This record gives sequence, C-alpha cells and structure tokens, in this order.
Amino acid sequence: MLRLASAALPPGARERRVLLLLAMAALASLVIGGAVGSVMLAPRQWLAGINELAHGEHASLAASLLELRLSRALAGFATGAMLALAGVMMQALLRNPLADPYVLGVSGGASVGALLALLLAAGAWAVDAAAFGGALAAAFLLYLFAWRDLRVGVDASATVLILTGVIVAAGCGAMVTLMLSLAPDAALRGMVFWMIGDLSGSQNRLLPWLLLGGALAWGMRAAPAMNVAALYAGNAASLGVPVARLRQGLFFCAALLTAGAVSNAGAIGFVGLVVPHACRYALGPDHRLLLPAAALAGGTFLTLADTLARTLVAPQQLPVGVVTALIGVPAFLAQLHQVRRR
Repeated sequence: MLRLASAALPPGARERRVLLLLAMAALASLVIGGAVGSVMLAPRQWLAGINELAHGEHASLAASLLELRLSRALAGFATGAMLALAGVMMQALLRNPLADPYVLGVSGGASVGALLALLLAAGAWAVDAAAFGGALAAAFLLYLFAWRDLRVGVDASATVLILTGVIVAAGCGAMVTLMLSLAPDAALRGMVFWMIGDLSGSQNRLLPWLLLGGALAWGMRAAPAMNVAALYAGNAASLGVPVARLRQGLFFCAALLTAGAVSNAGAIGFVGLVVPHACRYALGPDHRLLLPAAALAGGTFLTLADTLARTLVAPQQLPVGVVTALIGVPAFLAQLHQVRRR
C-alpha cells in the first residue's frame, strides 16, 4: 500500500521545475529587497555594492544600504519560511485547514516573554531570548497536557491539542493585556509594534536558519508517512506508519519553528495560513513537494511584504504584520471562493 501511495506522487522532474522556479522567485525577492527603499539603487549600484561587500568594504552608500537591507531581507525570508513550514506541519498534525502556527498558543508564550523583557527595558538580545524562552515554555506546557493524546487517534489528539492551545493562548492574552496596561508610554509603542509583527529590529541570525534547515530535513524524511497518514488517517498505523512518533515530531518541529519566527520578528499573521493553502491549491497535497515549496514561497512572500512596508509611506515604515494581513485576507477569501467553485 505504501508503494501504491508513493506511485501516485508527482514525477521528480516536475518537482525540480517547481522548486527551481520558486528558488528563482526567492532570489528575485532578495534582489528587490536590497534595491528598493527610500533611496533606490540602480542595477549598476546594486552590483557595485555587492562587489564591495564581497571584498569586505563599506566605502560607498550603496554598499552600506545593501548591507542593512539584505540583512533585513534575509531575516524576513527565514521568518516567512519558518511560518509557512510550521503552517503545513500544523495542518498535517491537526488535519484542519484552518490551523496555523499560532493556533496552539505558542506565540502567546513568546509575547509574554518579549513584552516582559520590553517592560523591564532589556536589550534587543534579551527580548529575543525571552520571546524564544516564552514560546518554548508554552509548547512544553501544551505537550505536558496532551502528550498521551498524541499517541492515540487523530481526532482525539487534535481536539485535545486545540482546546489546550486555546486555554494557553487565553491565559497568555490576559498576561499581555496586564503588561500593556502597566507599561509606560515610552515603552508602549515598541510593545505594540512587536505584537503586530515588525522586522525593523531583526537581523540575519544563525538560529532561524538552523531551525529551518533541521525542521525541513526532518519533514522531507517524514513526508511519505505524512502522505499516507493524510490519505488513510484511520489505518495509517496498520500500513506501517509510526503514528505516535510522526505526530510528536510534527508538534515539536512546528513549535520550534513558531518560536524561532516569533522571537525573530514578532507575531506576523497570515503567512502560516495563506501560503500553505496557496501551495496546496497550486501544487497538490504531496508533502514531498509541499514542504520545500511552502518554505520558499513563505520566505518570498514575507520578503516582498516587508519591502512594501518599508516603501509605501517612506521614510516612515509600517509594521510588516499589517501588510501581510492586508494582502492575506483577500488572498485567502479568493482561494476559498475558488475551492468552493471547484
């Protein structure tokens, strides 16, 4: 039966073509992110700046702008890729098309940690560390209550996970509201921007890329089992799929990806919901193609959205979470309408 399920997968040539096109789109988004801003860079200036950066020089304005913009674009790409990949894994875990990286309350834990650090006037590194620690604490609490249900039927584990996640998110929301009410005016704006989602303080760090690479490598190994579990949910164990280990792996990977993304850029919405749906609608449900395609598409989408956030009302910058919401709402409604027409 596993061979029959694998035989229905798209051919390798099609996968390579799709991933090549998405990789080219990702590279184009980084080029646009480096060239577009309040000060536009012509192609010749862009190439000259890249040449200077490659030799370790920062003599010209173009090189300085490229270093700042590309660092932010790479951070945005990693964040978007993590959110989209976490969305695919969360939807596979819960078997719910409305699931996104924030459905289990992990982002609420990150918000509590980050806002507490901002309230105490901590440095940028402490805010990121507190957000990551808060997200991991929420994920651990969630797993503590639901670990037994992750080893049983899909419907039971999904119900318990969602209900527990709702309660954890509600508790974190109450703590966030309390901190916002106690925050001084000087810190309130930064706290609100962080909650909306903003890449202005993000840098290209190594941890998001390590989390993304590790989760993607595990996901590609588990993709055939994910396909079988999606097709034959009730009989996956009898077909040779290690159901309990698969669900636990999906939970931990999605939680770590969400923690890394939220600690890097705040709670940016709609990327983990819209991008997986768009990729599944365009490319099909095969997780061997869906996982890397969603990562590339999510990174490209957030990089371009952040470029819009920097340039729409330049020199003032908008929170990128506002831009993703303004794009994501009509895009999701259009996808839903097309699916219903089918």
